[in-house]
Amino acid sequence: VTLLLSRCLLKMVKGNIVVPEEILSFCCSGLQGSTSPPRAREPGEQEEAPGTMASPSPARNPTEVQMSQLVLPCHTNHRGELSTGQLLKWIDTAACLSAERHAGCPCVTASMDDIYFEHTISVGQVVNIKAKVNRAFNSSMEVGIQVSYEDLCSGKHCSICKAYATFVAQGPSGSKVKLKPLTPQTEEEKIEHSIAAERRRMRLVHKDTLKDLLTRSPRETELETRDGSIAVPAEKTRVESVELVLPPHANHQGNTFGGQIMAWMENVATIAASRLCHAHPTLRAIEMFHFRGPSQVGDRLVLKAIVNNAFKNSMEVGVCAEAYGQEMSVSRRHINSAFMTFVVLDQEGRPRTLPMVAPEPGDGERRYREASARKKIRLDRKYVVSCKQTEVPLSVPWDQSNKVYLSYNNVSALKTLVAKANWVLAREKEKVRMYTLEEDKFLSFRIEMSVRIAAGRAFSLLSDLRRRHEWDSHYASAELVQQVDDDDMIYHVVSQTLSCENKPQDFVILASRRKPCSKGDPYVVAFRSVTLPTHPASADFTRGETLCSGFCIWPESEEMSKVAYYNQATPGYLNYVTTNVAGLSSNFCATFEACEKFLLKNKEDLIMRLQDL
Repeated sequence: VTLLLSRCLLKMVKGNIVVPEEILSFCCSGLQGSTSPPRAREPGEQEEAPGTMASPSPARNPTEVQMSQLVLPCHTNHRGELSTGQLLKWIDTAACLSAERHAGCPCVTASMDDIYFEHTISVGQVVNIKAKVNRAFNSSMEVGIQVSYEDLCSGKHCSICKAYATFVAQGPSGSKVKLKPLTPQTEEEKIEHSIAAERRRMRLVHKDTLKDLLTRSPRETELETRDGSIAVPAEKTRVESVELVLPPHANHQGNTFGGQIMAWMENVATIAASRLCHAHPTLRAIEMFHFRGPSQVGDRLVLKAIVNNAFKNSMEVGVCAEAYGQEMSVSRRHINSAFMTFVVLDQEGRPRTLPMVAPEPGDGERRYREASARKKIRLDRKYVVSCKQTEVPLSVPWDQSNKVYLSYNNVSALKTLVAKANWVLAREKEKVRMYTLEEDKFLSFRIEMSVRIAAGRAFSLLSDLRRRHEWDSHYASAELVQQVDDDDMIYHVVSQTLSCENKPQDFVILASRRKPCSKGDPYVVAFRSVTLPTHPASADFTRGETLCSGFCIWPESEEMSKVAYYNQATPGYLNYVTTNVAGLSSNFCATFEACEKFLLKNKEDLIMRLQDL
């Protein structure tokens, strides 16, 4: 208080303001220090320990950036709701600042993953944005962004969206910069760091997933029919607008902010959607997109938008951004393309039925088909990601359209389990250690040991379920049903008959393999149950399900590896668990010791074959 009053006094003196004598004397005495003796402690009062005034807070991620923005009328649309374009600018700015904290140099937006907007934000509310780097690769890094709003009057907080952006660090003359690795500290950071590699892999195959789905769908465009609805020609929704890039639109390097480009694209997309429905649409989602090149101050950005397809309650708008300089003779540069999903809400907040779209021949029909494919991928992805662990059945139907996201969900679930911090050592027998983790309704197990074998060789042996019966007595057989690709296989597994049952269990299991993304990462083999039309449940077996299990293999040296097996026990799997580890018996340890013998035997066989060659 004395310091604050002293600062006020200094300002008043400088401003030639008369200072009351009481304030002057109090400030002077405070600055000179009190000459009165120290206050005697009351009986029973403890002496204050040094540092008790400020208890140490948990270490904060050095890349974390927090932004709070009060929504003003200039930020809102006609309904008094925050413009999505303005929100995208804030998101991009916060994410860029976080990326530059880690890189120590300018960064540019390379891509943005899917964004789903859960709520709208009204004028007078506060937008809170938290961004931090999840993982750094060679010259790019993933930044995680969490957006929520706060109502200052009621104190209510609500989540708006969660996004992942990829930024590239740039050195002088636009050269790429090699980034230093990021070391996660908390359990949450370790999970995000581990799964970031999976999200990166999913981004790289996103386009291939769409192409694969289109090749399997009929080439003819089948228009949707609705009773009493007249199709609107897509050409009537076409919008074209031009923007001049000025210094306020760019960063300190002169490159246009990615968030500013996204805001302009959202603007023309909203106009195109309005021309179809003759109402004010609400943006619900933005598809994953990539920036193909930069634009600079002085560029003219041409933004084009058209409704690609209109479903019953939603529509997809395609937007394209191209740049050119002062000379029109120079060809335009393709900056970005994005696909945005809009809905039209009635007065009660429910989606309205939309008119149909009649696509243009040629490119219009292609965009129409692609929009339908993207919708199927979105729905499949949301179903896979939102599937709750307590729901039965746990198995998700496998399909070509969701194979990438099922694989991602499979590996991510195992990596999340691995990163948990509350594992408790339950038993240690010679080289085998068994840990348990109790969470909600699930009991998870981790069994690990060190084996004298190269990690890559162990990875190859343990990822083939057809050889599991050679060391696991609970497996009777495993048949390879489908080789999805080099990293994903689907097996039909039959277990031995348990004493408490009169018939064996069978599983349809998706096995997903991953090699290390960078130094320190493990080899991963993840298992989860799926359903296939070719292998329905049979009366000869009790259909079992596994939600999350698999191996992680860490290289300790060229000839030494740490092998760990994880299993999240579900209600349908408890009979197996009870038989295998009840009372922390040595059965699980014996199985893992058999696994070690299997690995060592096959290692020696390989050495002998190489010697023969």
